[in-house]
Amino acid sequence: MISNGKNSLGKNTIVIGASIAGLLAARVLSDHFEQVTLLEKDIFPPPGENRKSVPQGKHVHVLLGYGRRIIEKLLPGITDELVNLDACKIDDVSKETLWYHTGFHKHGTSDNKVIGISRPTLEAAVRARVLALPNVHVMENCSVSGLTSKSDNNQITGVKFVSGKADNKENEMKADLVIDACGRGSHSPAWLKTMGYETPEEEQIKIGLGYSTCYYHRKPEHLSGYKGMLYLTTLERKWLGVLVPQSNGRWVATLGGFLGYDPPADYKEYLKFAKSLPSPDIYNVIKNEEPLNKPILYKFPASLRRHYEKLTRFPESYLVLGDALCSFNPIYGQGMTVAAMEAEALGECLSENNSNLAKRFFKIAAKLIDIPWNLSTSTDLMYPEVEGKRTPMIRFINWYINKLHIAAQNDAEVSVAFLNVTSMLAPPPSILHPRIIWRVIKGNLFKYRYLDTQQNEN
Repeated sequence: MISNGKNSLGKNTIVIGASIAGLLAARVLSDHFEQVTLLEKDIFPPPGENRKSVPQGKHVHVLLGYGRRIIEKLLPGITDELVNLDACKIDDVSKETLWYHTGFHKHGTSDNKVIGISRPTLEAAVRARVLALPNVHVMENCSVSGLTSKSDNNQITGVKFVSGKADNKENEMKADLVIDACGRGSHSPAWLKTMGYETPEEEQIKIGLGYSTCYYHRKPEHLSGYKGMLYLTTLERKWLGVLVPQSNGRWVATLGGFLGYDPPADYKEYLKFAKSLPSPDIYNVIKNEEPLNKPILYKFPASLRRHYEKLTRFPESYLVLGDALCSFNPIYGQGMTVAAMEAEALGECLSENNSNLAKRFFKIAAKLIDIPWNLSTSTDLMYPEVEGKRTPMIRFINWYINKLHIAAQNDAEVSVAFLNVTSMLAPPPSILHPRIIWRVIKGNLFKYRYLDTQQNEN
């Protein structure tokens, strides 16, 4: 329901950045403010083309099950709209995709639905729906240069900005609430520092991720009809391989690795890497297909989290969300889903009232981020070369997950439990349920019994 102003929390709110996080925040804000203004430094490209400020947008993107549910709730009918745009709807991840760790996971039955779609196509569809709202407006080619505040700096009153359409003169815009959704390169820490506030504690996990991406036409016979393939990294094998469907009947294949891995820029080396993976499935799809592009390279040095929830002082009428709050290792596909969760949490906070908003929102957002952050960083910390604190729990979880992957090769229930956690449809403790633990134990006993039998026969 769009606010009619009678129960409005204010006249105008500003969102810095029209990313997925910014767009979803604008959608939620439209229910509570008379006007929402998005300030975006880019000029929007035609639908399906990558936005300049999203270098990772040319690589693998999958909208996880939980993220799809939230976006569908915020924008009813968006799933069908995306499918009509030729996105690939995967109704059951366990049945319709291939997952490989030290062996293939066994297929099961689940309600784990995801959408294979390119980031530019998804963003354009969400943007069109949000900008169609009567009280949401956007200014493109507009760079925010700072914040305005009351004389005591206790409350943000708006932003300073430079419009590329003007004469590069700095202008001001007033707002009852300002939200920073401009991504990992957020200037909020610096802006807050100039106003006398402490900067948030930053946590980094340096993973040295690098990968290359190519696109191909998708054919029904590829992957024997399966809709995706994922090679999970192991302690011994720091390489990854992903083949997922995207818009316009294409595959996107991303190959890479951790810890300073230099992704192949030459296509012959790209094919050589695909052939070196432990199972030939991706290589068999692409070896005889003409790539639609030269390998596109991307490097991601470190996951980054800013702990705004730990600050004792923070100005009123200002928030930070999305990648500006936490930038995840992209191979786990958590970013868009967490942004959707934060937007939903913002709506819940605003439905209560607008007082003490930052403290309440950052507290909730921190809890939402904790689970995916701990999932991804604990996995990254299995590599001895990655710097970070390894608690006894992290060591146990990495050991247990390795055993779970072994059991999942012959146990569909274990496989589905793992996939539901990675899609954020189930909490991580669900894989520690006594029933799953017992099946993991059985699966590993079966493996070693089988190996002993083979050795005796030889």
